[in-house]
Amino acid sequence: MSPQASEKLVNSSYALAKERYAQYGVDTDQALAALAKISISLHCWQGDDVGGFEHSEGSLGGVLPTGNYPGKARTADELRQDLSAAINLIPGTHRVNLHSIYAEYEGKVVARNEQRPENFARWAEWAKANSLGLDFNPSFFSHPMASSGFTLSSYDPAVRNFWIQHAINCRKIGEYFGQQLGTPCVTNIWIPDGFKDVPVDRATPRQLLKDSLDQIMAEEIDPKHNLDAVEPKLFGIGSESYVVGSHEFYMGYAVANQILLCLDAGHYHPTETIADKLSSILNFIPEVLLHVSRGVRWDSDHVVLLNDDLAAIAQEVVRGGFLGRVHIGLDYFDATINRVAAWTIGARNMQRALLNALLEPLDEMRQIEKDADFTARIALLEDLKGLPSAAVWDYFCLQHEVPGSMAIISDIRAYEKAELSKRG
Repeated sequence: MSPQASEKLVNSSYALAKERYAQYGVDTDQALAALAKISISLHCWQGDDVGGFEHSEGSLGGVLPTGNYPGKARTADELRQDLSAAINLIPGTHRVNLHSIYAEYEGKVVARNEQRPENFARWAEWAKANSLGLDFNPSFFSHPMASSGFTLSSYDPAVRNFWIQHAINCRKIGEYFGQQLGTPCVTNIWIPDGFKDVPVDRATPRQLLKDSLDQIMAEEIDPKHNLDAVEPKLFGIGSESYVVGSHEFYMGYAVANQILLCLDAGHYHPTETIADKLSSILNFIPEVLLHVSRGVRWDSDHVVLLNDDLAAIAQEVVRGGFLGRVHIGLDYFDATINRVAAWTIGARNMQRALLNALLEPLDEMRQIEKDADFTARIALLEDLKGLPSAAVWDYFCLQHEVPGSMAIISDIRAYEKAELSKRG
């Protein structure tokens, strides 16, 4: 089909879809305008399998990508190039989420607790040139000082102090990103600390972690530039029985200090969804960070699919009126498929889930529920599943001059042939 014929088909399909949704009182143009304002933060570590550019020795601390698909990024320039290739296939304006292991030292040796904004200046320049926001994460893994499996909760004060200084510096780097780009950087703390087997003393490591966090957060930073977040976990590799930074610990810390709580979709029990947590937590803290992932049987971080779990997250964000209070980022690392495709498919699925939620007749749904007409509620919710949201999505892609549906694959294959296949 020629591009002209394809565009004509998308426009005519959208016109019919718009009519169909109007029967339910839904304005599709309004939904698309709302979707265009939502930025997704792409996780840089999908592009190089969480390698970074330090080449340090030490424990991976529960971070374990699998697969060896050819073409992973070997340098920061290649990683930025691959990110650009993905971003060009994702409608809208978005962000990139960096870990501190993606610093650029220009041939110098810089300890991780001595990182400064200048080590990320090229990232900031690239983001500004491409109208992107940046988010940030201290990296408490893949380092000799993390080889014990403990960082901010270590019994060794030298280890604790090393990581405290690292996190303090990372907050300043986040502030720098916010100042340079005119949009707040979300700086998120996740640590791998925990025990493989059942511990005797659960309390002391958590007391040490609280003290470390208090020192890290001691300096106030303007939230116009940096927003702090803490990320809990149920278990990880090497910490199957006890994680110091549990959900309860970090929820308490976030509420007490009025900072963001990061909810990672892969960090809870496989039958537990983070969607249900939003309306509870947002009663007590101003904003939340989402790390949208897909756990399979355990915390395995698979590429996000347009499935029921993702739909539930998007619905809760939209139905709760939380769009202005929720920061949406992706977090997975699949090295078994084309890495640019992994970013693109995951981000577009997140957008499609949000679009489906924005296309709901929310006022009518709320009124039905308020009237306790649960028969009508289930009937309406089931009926909505058959509406032509794909036609609205294709029109959104057309508006933003990116390929719709499966058309992204030809672009990704062309990029693979031209660039990725040449890498060793």
